[in-house]
Amino acid sequence: MRYYVLCGRDDSFCRDENMIREITLGQYYQADSVIHRMDPRTKIVGTLVFIVSLFLVKNMVGYAVAAVFLASVILISKVPFKYMVKGMKAIVLLLLITILFNMFLTPGETLVSVWKLRITKEGVRQAVFMALRLSFLIIGSSLMTLTTTPNNLTDGLEKLLKPLRLFRVPVHEIAMIMSIALRFIPILLDETDKIMKAQLARGADFESGNLIKKAKSMVPILVPLFISAFRRANDLAMAMEARCYRGGEHRTKMKPLSYRRQDLAAYLTLAVFVTVIVFTRRVVLPFSF
Repeated sequence: MRYYVLCGRDDSFCRDENMIREITLGQYYQADSVIHRMDPRTKIVGTLVFIVSLFLVKNMVGYAVAAVFLASVILISKVPFKYMVKGMKAIVLLLLITILFNMFLTPGETLVSVWKLRITKEGVRQAVFMALRLSFLIIGSSLMTLTTTPNNLTDGLEKLLKPLRLFRVPVHEIAMIMSIALRFIPILLDETDKIMKAQLARGADFESGNLIKKAKSMVPILVPLFISAFRRANDLAMAMEARCYRGGEHRTKMKPLSYRRQDLAAYLTLAVFVTVIVFTRRVVLPFSF
């Protein structure tokens, strides 16, 4: 009921609001699953390996293997699949632009010709592969943040980057910055939602007019959003100072990270997955696409 007045006035605002709420990157979904209980280092390494493996795929067999692997991990994590797909709605425009650019700008055998634009067979193939790659990449990255708390991500990143301390790289500070950034994503999205509602209630129009006018209409949103972000950052800095935070030097962990059997099993599964992906590069399909 709380959305009826605003949505009745401007349906486009409702679409923008829903899109903001459907961004899942940086959010944590609490559940009791094997994936949730894994060491954060395992999930970070697994995500990186999965992303790299996507760039090794050269045919539909490889993408089918990646899809089965990703679907299996989502099923084990007990994160609702609808919740995973919601995060894809925020990049629909990027996907469409990528598909169109690959279809029309990739040289090759012409399938359809409209004026000076040509859709090529190689362009369609490249567009399909790029769309699948981006979709799997976003879902895989979201799965890591959905099953890992920001604190665990910080600890895992710090452990993985620990060898860089030999080169005097501030590992703890880098991990802390990334953790704070992930923690602030849902907070800033909720703040944007509130600001848009307040501006719309005051008669703001975000849709009518040309591109320049639409850009100017975003100023009443961006200015208070930046002010709110700086205020929150200042409050966080003061809170860290009040608790005598002095960086990662000589700090201890209340819950030290340790590998378990499930983590070793996950690494073995990743090794098998990468081996299968590399093998699929040599598979020759009976039909060409």
